[in-house]
Amino acid sequence: MDKNFPILVVDDDIISRTVVQKYLAKAGFEVLCASNGKEAMAIFNQQFCPIVLTDWMMPEVTGPQLCRMIRETKTDGYVFIILITSRDSKTDIVSGLEAGADDYLTKPIHQAELIARINTGLRILKLEKSLKRANDEIRLLSITDPLTGCFNRAYLGEQLPQELSRSQRYQHHLSVVLVDLDHFKKINDTYGHQAGDLVLKNIATCLMGQVRTKVDWTVRYGGEEFLIILPETDCAGAQIMAERVRMAVSNMRIQVTETQIQVTASFGVACVNFRQKQKPAVTMEELINKADEQLYRSKREGRNRVSVMEMLAAIP
Repeated sequence: MDKNFPILVVDDDIISRTVVQKYLAKAGFEVLCASNGKEAMAIFNQQFCPIVLTDWMMPEVTGPQLCRMIRETKTDGYVFIILITSRDSKTDIVSGLEAGADDYLTKPIHQAELIARINTGLRILKLEKSLKRANDEIRLLSITDPLTGCFNRAYLGEQLPQELSRSQRYQHHLSVVLVDLDHFKKINDTYGHQAGDLVLKNIATCLMGQVRTKVDWTVRYGGEEFLIILPETDCAGAQIMAERVRMAVSNMRIQVTETQIQVTASFGVACVNFRQKQKPAVTMEELINKADEQLYRSKREGRNRVSVMEMLAAIP
């Protein structure tokens, strides 16, 4: 972990504060200073500081109290806190650590010891960052379909109810588009399952490339079925989007060995409108079932087409 972040130094004594600031600046660190706990929290809430050095004895907000306040604050990462104190009894040290401090320094502060403690904090922050990255990767694997890179059913069951709840709360539209590849079994039977997997990967890439980044999201719903979630999108917008995707899919030519495969898909669109008070609320299952009904309508009417239904839902 590099030094491209500020260290927050909190001390009501200007001489002690200046000495610590000078030591840290000489070691190449950016330093922010506060003269009391309230000022420190105001700075901390404006700019995340992963390392905080705070004096123990300060008016209004003491060092241990500041530790507790920081620990109760939602942050972008772990905060390594060092208490600076003239107290060196075991009871005081334990009290400071229980308040949320990670380490302590006794006065008078020696430059070499200060930098050594800071370097300890840097190692811990680096480990925390690596662990968070690993956890994020594990989390991504747990919610992603390994073949296509789309989200999986587990993520759908977790996220779609939240989208419905959000749409209901703010009285926004929400649309889902169910996509099913036409005659996919024939592709597997004719060219083999590896060719079928290649087709699914290409289709998934096409679908994800047509949606709004960080707004819409795509799920592999079944074998050759995909579900696109369109927050804040009414029926008209969902139909336009589905038609655009339908054309993009039908215009694709997927190279399989020495053959180019053309694929089409059928689309079922269901939209929920939370502006209508006289109708019952809509569940995730009901919304997807309505999209499924429209998908089969598209199949019955000749495939490679889009069918749409709007649902009306209550506002609590």
